[in-house]
Amino acid sequence: MHIVITGANRGIGHELATRYAQTGHDVTGTSRQGGDYVPLDVSDAAQFPVLAQAVADRPVDLLICNAGQYLDKGQVLDTGFAPELWAQMMATNVTGVFLTIQTLLPNLRRAQGAKIAIISSQMASDTRAPGGSYIYRASKAAALNLGRNLATDLKPEGIAVGIYHPGWVRTDMGGTTAEISTEEAVTGLMSRFAALSLDSTGCFETWDGRAHPF
Repeated sequence: MHIVITGANRGIGHELATRYAQTGHDVTGTSRQGGDYVPLDVSDAAQFPVLAQAVADRPVDLLICNAGQYLDKGQVLDTGFAPELWAQMMATNVTGVFLTIQTLLPNLRRAQGAKIAIISSQMASDTRAPGGSYIYRASKAAALNLGRNLATDLKPEGIAVGIYHPGWVRTDMGGTTAEISTEEAVTGLMSRFAALSLDSTGCFETWDGRAHPF
């Protein structure tokens, strides 16, 4: 398979890229820093032609929209959540997902049974409202809604879309006290992506296979 992973330079994205490459798949990763990856800041619409050029006319069997930001952690209601943070995180966590999919849609259409995996969060669910992290919660809820609607539009074309909570993972974003390792999260996510089909398109699932309430 040819697999494209955004945010492949660290955390879950890096582990996914490594594991898929080790099992013989062709992996195209992106990173804001470039380096060994396609240089792409998903919050900058002007950079997406670079991604299109890098992938060229190759089919994309699996697109994993993993790049994301959580910049409002710990901010307080009275003084935090600046408008600039709203703009930056929405551009990354929502618009960036859409533009990635839109850019690679011709490549997804060239594959047989292509799949799109959107990394959201349980914090997207309206069943979880403990307060705080307003921008992150709103952006991940928007990504969930985006994925659900894309699933409807792309199903007739044979492209399945899944939305996933990766778990509370020990990464730079999740912190050292998180519940599971990157390796555990990625093992579960890879199983979820393999199981994704047109029958389950639009699903919102946890890394370990449980259906998550919307």
